[in-house]
Amino acid sequence: MNFNSFRSARLSPLHSPKTCHFLPIRVDNTNYDDATNRILNWALSGEKRYVCVANVHMVMEAHKNECFRKIVNKSDLVTPDGMPLVWTMRMLGFNNQTRVYGPTLALRVCEAASTSGLPVGFYGGCPATIRYLVQNFSYRFPSLRIGFECSPPFRSLKAEEDKAAIQSINNSRIKILFVGLGCPKQEHWMFNHLGKINAVMIGVGAAFDYNAGLKKQAPGWMMRIGLEWLFRLSHEPKRLWRRYLFNNPRFLYLVGRQILRERQLRN
Repeated sequence: MNFNSFRSARLSPLHSPKTCHFLPIRVDNTNYDDATNRILNWALSGEKRYVCVANVHMVMEAHKNECFRKIVNKSDLVTPDGMPLVWTMRMLGFNNQTRVYGPTLALRVCEAASTSGLPVGFYGGCPATIRYLVQNFSYRFPSLRIGFECSPPFRSLKAEEDKAAIQSINNSRIKILFVGLGCPKQEHWMFNHLGKINAVMIGVGAAFDYNAGLKKQAPGWMMRIGLEWLFRLSHEPKRLWRRYLFNNPRFLYLVGRQILRERQLRN
């Protein structure tokens, strides 16, 4: 997308994207340009919305938890972050579906925000992560207006603390808030703060660590063939082994069963 022409095109109406449902979680048929365009349009219009960036972990959390499933399905945009979701969508009829990877989407949105003069903010991560994240984005996008940054404590905020956080975010007048609290905490937070935060919220999870340069991303070839999980597991085995041991095989089984069932119905 040519962001120099964004200002003249931003007021064109947005049509709802086609959606794919499995397990039964909604994932939207979108790409980097489309997702960025939607987020920037909403931000420029002053709308209060939230965006989920879905991978296998999120899908399986939503599959087993009805409350969380409703939170994901009620979001304004659900992008396919992981290659397994992309392949599933292709097998279910979305032949041209591409990946919309959280760290890259954050870069695309910040690039567009810097061109359009929209202030952004960051909520989540530890203090060191936020510090390096802001430094990296400021260096990469010199015109980017970063109006808010906060590393909240790793616990539930008291009512007065939460109220103060909301006030600080709104007083900053940011239009886009990146939320990096991890799944499913960040999705619950965005849902519970919808209507209270005067910005478009994007739950980007581990993108904070990757874009801050504190964690290595998997090589491109591993991402393309769906082995990013193996790279992450090798670097954080104690934290991730349960997630991948239980979620990945069950995802393959459940999605495979749905694909076979839908093909039988079509035939």
